[in-house]
Amino acid sequence: MSDVTPRDWPYPRPHQPPVPRPGEAAHTVSVWLVPRFSMLTLFCLLEPLRVANRFGRELFAWQLLSADGGAVVASNGVRIDVDAALGEADVGELLMVISSYEAEAEVTAADHAALRQAAAHGARVGGLDTAPFILARAGLLEAQRVALHWESVPAFREEFPHIALSEARFEFAGRRLTGSGGAAGIDMMLQWIEHDYGPALASAVARQLVHQRVSEDETWNAGSARTLDNLPRPVVRALAIMEAHLDQALPIPEVCRLAGQSQRQLTRLFTEAFGETPKQCYLGMRLDQARRILADSRCRVTEAALASGFMQLAHFSRAYQARFGEPPSRTAERGSA
Repeated sequence: MSDVTPRDWPYPRPHQPPVPRPGEAAHTVSVWLVPRFSMLTLFCLLEPLRVANRFGRELFAWQLLSADGGAVVASNGVRIDVDAALGEADVGELLMVISSYEAEAEVTAADHAALRQAAAHGARVGGLDTAPFILARAGLLEAQRVALHWESVPAFREEFPHIALSEARFEFAGRRLTGSGGAAGIDMMLQWIEHDYGPALASAVARQLVHQRVSEDETWNAGSARTLDNLPRPVVRALAIMEAHLDQALPIPEVCRLAGQSQRQLTRLFTEAFGETPKQCYLGMRLDQARRILADSRCRVTEAALASGFMQLAHFSRAYQARFGEPPSRTAERGSA
């Protein structure tokens, strides 16, 4: 990559995130949509991959599948076109099944066979919401710990008493992935991103989605969930303001004014939501951006500092060392290499 100035540097690319086709990215995800699937679960599965492409180039591609190649109607009545039929597609390295209501109503023996064939050819196979029923009936969840939507646990335990159920929001281990649906798809994909590309990219994606991460083995708890829907609106507004001003950091009083809150009130809301003050959170966002720039480019430390709103190099270096345990020059050396 050629040397560029911070102003010309196309990172991140908010207006043109790459959406590569299968075969054009490092990873391909196939998603089989079962009629009456959850639209929310689909979006939560794909959006982390889209945002990861925004920061990390063409990392993920995806395709949508249906049993017959025709459009599928979600549980909210929206009709979604797909790319191919399940039995005819090259599913790549990961095949995810998304279902919700009446998961098995239109699933056939041929569909079960297609799932087994994908697994036999080395693909990871997973299911979200009620889709673990489909995988279990296809014989793909033997000796696995399974996570699924809490409403379905009693019925699943009754039908498959020999399969261990997990209280976690998702299980991502080995060749099978299962989860409870909804926002659990975000956490599952963030874990994949972190495993393959490191915690910095995963944290950047989570922050962009305004999502408080939940670990693989953490039990779902409505009181501790911190997704966009249950964050206070002033916090959401403040995060958006900070995100829009990473290169020219605003004083915290100005962030508070734009968010329509006193500094005392916004500090209380941030501390309750994240355990950090607005100043600490804003600093972390800017340092994360600097790390992404240094890790993925040939930018000098000074350029990365300026692009992240730091006017004093000494202050930037101290804060960077404290957050990441290494000087920015070390990260820059790896980026240049």
